[in-house]
Formats: sequence, C-alpha cells, structure tokens
Amino acid sequence: MPELSPRVGLFVTCLVDMFRPSVGFAAVKLLEDAGCTVEVPEAQTCCGQPAYNSGDTANARALALNVIAAFKGFAHVVVPSGSCGGMMVKHYPELFEPGTTDHEEALDLSRRTHELTSFLTRVMKVEKVEAEFPARATYHDSCSGLRELGIRNEPRKLLASVEGVSLREMTDSEVCCGFGGTFCVKYPGISDKMLEKKLRHIEATGADTLIAGDLGCLMNMAGKLKRVGSAIKVRHVAEVLAGDYGTPPIAEAE
Repeated sequence: MPELSPRVGLFVTCLVDMFRPSVGFAAVKLLEDAGCTVEVPEAQTCCGQPAYNSGDTANARALALNVIAAFKGFAHVVVPSGSCGGMMVKHYPELFEPGTTDHEEALDLSRRTHELTSFLTRVMKVEKVEAEFPARATYHDSCSGLRELGIRNEPRKLLASVEGVSLREMTDSEVCCGFGGTFCVKYPGISDKMLEKKLRHIEATGADTLIAGDLGCLMNMAGKLKRVGSAIKVRHVAEVLAGDYGTPPIAEAE
C-alpha cells in the first residue's frame, strides 16, 4: 500500500525552471492527485550533471551538497527527468569518500529519489490517471532514464490510461536522440546524424505527438523537427498525463 500523504520534495530541474515551467506544474498536479503533500525547496540549484560530465568534480560536488541540504527531511524526492534523477541516484554517492558523512547523506538522498513516472507507479501504486489528451503519440526512451534508472514500462502504463492517447511504438525507441548534454556541443556532426535517424523513426510511426520524460531530449528533437518543417508536436510526459493541452507544444510560440 502507498504511504498516506507522503511529504514529497519536487526537484524542478534547470531546464524545466528556465524553459518549460508547465512541466513542473504538471508534476505537482500528478503528485497531489496521487495523495502526496508537495513542496518545492527554493534553495535547490542545478543537480551538477553538466559539471560532472565535463570532469569538473569540484563544482559537481559543491552542487550536490547544496541539493542534499535542500532536500533533507522529505520522505521522497521526485524528479521529472531521468537524467537529473540518474545523477542524484547513481552518481552523487560516487562524488564522496565512502565512510564520510557526505557520502552517507548522498546515499540517503539516493535512496529517497525517484523519477516522476517511476514514483507514481512503483511507490504510490498509481494504476491510471484521470486525464484527456487527444494524440497519436510515440514515446522516446531517454538514455539516463532507461539505462540508469530502468524506466521503460512506467510512462507507457500511465499513458495508456489517458483518454484520447493512441501510442505507436517507434523503431529503436531506446536509441539516443543525439543530445547527450555536452555531447551535442562537442560532437555536433555526429549528434545531428543521430538526430536525423531518430526523426525518421518518429515520422515513420505516423504519430502527431512525440512524448518523452527528459526535457533536454525533447528540446533537441523539437528544435530539429521545427527546422525541417515537421508538424509533429512535442510534449513532456508529465504534461500529457496531467491533461495539459493548453500549453503550446515545445518549440512553438506562446
């Protein structure tokens, strides 16, 4: 049985905060509908993943300590992002020397941290959501969510309960879209070729909406779809599960 009104801290993520606040509001709605008491600590900052992936361990460690402090006392920490969730769950403990207080606190946060759809289905035992969203949709599995956190069936299970959503699986849904954080900056030619192949698989489904759980991947794919003149709309899974079709799709003007 799920906990009775657990106190949940929402880790908003930098991209959601700066580019797509509607994802954060959708996440709050979904968590509250599931029976959670939700708080958004103002002291939270970047999870430190860009620094960590670039080899800047010192700044990654400093950012991790700030996040650990900001989310003390919460029963659970929920993240609408597989990549930020993967950083906090898998890599925070690696930043600190085993046996130290910082390492123990990093492990504690790791155990309490969940990606959004995983938390709803695994912890809160949500079987379906009360939402409507007309869409012929296809789902992209982001690398971190799938490989670091094992998230695959959770978003699909919840999407299947949304009235109006018809899910069409693309070929190689689990293959990288070419974003990879700093990868697309360091290797733009390789990244673009990967993205072109991903877009061919998306278009082959006949879907009118692309859904994923990581805003970085979504912005990468939405930007390319926009540049090539595609009519496919791009949405974060939280928005669809919350029935938010009033917010314009990613990469479209307000």
